[in-house]
Amino acid sequence: MSRAHQQRSAHRDRRRPRWHRPLAGFAAVAAAMAGLTGLSAPAATATDTVAAATAPAAVGAALPRAAEAAPVLVSTGKPATASSVEASGFEPAKAVDANAATRWASLEGVDPQWLRIDLGAAHTISRVKLNWEAAYGKTYKIQTSADGTNWTDVYSTSTGNGATDDLTVTGTGRHVRMHGTARGTAYGYSLWEFEVYGSPVSGGSDTTPPSVPGSLRSTATTANSVSLAWNAATDNVGVTGYDVYRGTTRVTTATGTSYTDTGLTASTSYGYTVKARDAAGNTSAASNTLSVTTQPASGSGPAVPFGSHTRPYAPGTLKPTGAQGTLDQKTIDYYTNWKSAFVRQNCGNGWYQVISPDADHPYVAEAQGYGMVIAATMAGADPDAKKIFDGLTKWMIDHPSAINPDLLAAEQDTACRSVNGGDGATDGDMDVAYGLLLADKQWGSTGTYNYKALAVKHINAIKKDELNPSTNLLKLGDWSSSGDQYYYISRTSDWMVDHFRAFRTATGDAAWDTVRTAHQNQITSLQASYAPNTGLLPDFVVNTNTTPKPAPGQVLEDPNDGAYWWNACRTPWRIADDAVTSGDAKSLASARKLNSWIKTKTGGDPNKIAIGYKLDGTQISSGSEAAYFAPFALAAMTDPGSQAWLDALWNKMLAAPIDTSSYFSASIQLQVMITASGNHWVP
Repeated sequence: MSRAHQQRSAHRDRRRPRWHRPLAGFAAVAAAMAGLTGLSAPAATATDTVAAATAPAAVGAALPRAAEAAPVLVSTGKPATASSVEASGFEPAKAVDANAATRWASLEGVDPQWLRIDLGAAHTISRVKLNWEAAYGKTYKIQTSADGTNWTDVYSTSTGNGATDDLTVTGTGRHVRMHGTARGTAYGYSLWEFEVYGSPVSGGSDTTPPSVPGSLRSTATTANSVSLAWNAATDNVGVTGYDVYRGTTRVTTATGTSYTDTGLTASTSYGYTVKARDAAGNTSAASNTLSVTTQPASGSGPAVPFGSHTRPYAPGTLKPTGAQGTLDQKTIDYYTNWKSAFVRQNCGNGWYQVISPDADHPYVAEAQGYGMVIAATMAGADPDAKKIFDGLTKWMIDHPSAINPDLLAAEQDTACRSVNGGDGATDGDMDVAYGLLLADKQWGSTGTYNYKALAVKHINAIKKDELNPSTNLLKLGDWSSSGDQYYYISRTSDWMVDHFRAFRTATGDAAWDTVRTAHQNQITSLQASYAPNTGLLPDFVVNTNTTPKPAPGQVLEDPNDGAYWWNACRTPWRIADDAVTSGDAKSLASARKLNSWIKTKTGGDPNKIAIGYKLDGTQISSGSEAAYFAPFALAAMTDPGSQAWLDALWNKMLAAPIDTSSYFSASIQLQVMITASGNHWVP
């Protein structure tokens, strides 16, 4: 075909400006940090006793201790945790063991870092003593917290000079933290001892429980979920959380005043109570008992509701640290924001669409495919999931490819009309078919749409017009035909191994086993031949009929078509989705190779994951983008030795606000969170 095939990609135009976007945020952070310099204390001597008289600008500095009773050391032997650990032998507990010959050490060359101590109950804090090793903090804060989540500064400096910092402070909390934001050396942060002095609140342990949470109520129900809310409790020190009980079973400890309980049975009555908890571990009496009945299935309730976890992952698969209910809720929260930002009902006709503000058209097939997979998966958490899915299905039916009408046209304009020839794109079609299979399992196929029949038609159309029959590798779209220059080019981010498994199950066609094996073999071969030290895959592979290799330059979208760029950044997610659900040895090996490299490359710091790499690991662009850092979390799940790395990646995702200008990054992170929380399944 003579059409300008580079237009088949939804990504090219949106990506180039994004190289520079992180710099704006970085500048804002730099400006904010500059504004904090007024909080810093003046330079001190090698052994510093910092009080109000000597550090007038230090946050929380108090009167000299000479007028006070001698404080008591309360931190020795208490539980300690840290943002990172340099190596075995430098664990956080080494800083609270009263042994000046042992120490905690963070990863080298990484800011910020923190070390915190759990005193077990609320204390009045009057003194903190830091005995630094040679790797010290130049800019750091001492903070207290009642709950380990919300922190109050009691001291801050930007002129730390190591040795011993003996600080007089005034504060109250159960948790005390050193939070360093600028190292004094090229190394990390390291403390021989972190000593906290003070006394329990009220001269002894806090025994006063919080008040009873009020007005427990249901805000929404589905056939498989109940959404709860309650009025906040109060406490003499501070409420740290709420234990939510279903009957006599505690299902989660929520930090806020709402929770959605998922994975329930239709037409079933459940009883709920909530108890408030404080920093000392005191719990309130139970709230009012709330009886809630889930909605009838009526043939429309999801068979695999979000949060049910009825499809366990392969043995040995990691998940982020934390209660399962908390992991689920964090994913639901992100989904809610994603839905608000990108799901629309434009142009009428009963359509739903996922908008693509960062693509070259307002509606692209890739976004609709993401939306269908996400909507079907979130059923049970979102009572509108089926309505949204059906609206996306109608959009798909009403926008057929001009080449194969059983596929989806790749691009639509603001009037919701297909443009640029109206042909199909393989990535969108793969997810559309997979989403329809999920819908068939969730709701059956006897309603408005026969999801199973639509899925099989779509799968057969992919095989007919988006699969190269001579190589068994996916083509770029139905627009590429024998004899054109794109016929033996394939995009690695389209290689969705778990989708091939689902297609085989749905159709009974053994050809999909051959297709799956061909793609897995190519992943293994490319990693071995072109990225032996990194495992990275290129955006595009050429010469698939002879000797497949990374694109030598721009073949479709960009001069980096042969690099790990805006397409291939999704491959750790796609490979790991199969690894964690099937336990397949090839997928596990490929995912672990990627994980081993990126963990080493960044020193375990997700903030160092760059935007794009050459296949040898050379960074292409600086900045931080969810499309790049999020997928590596799933590769980490495949390695039993990567729990801390996985937790760091998960926390990075939680800390990153959703980018409402990028459906691409936001949709990738959401689907990564779905898998990381244990909610991805193969129909």
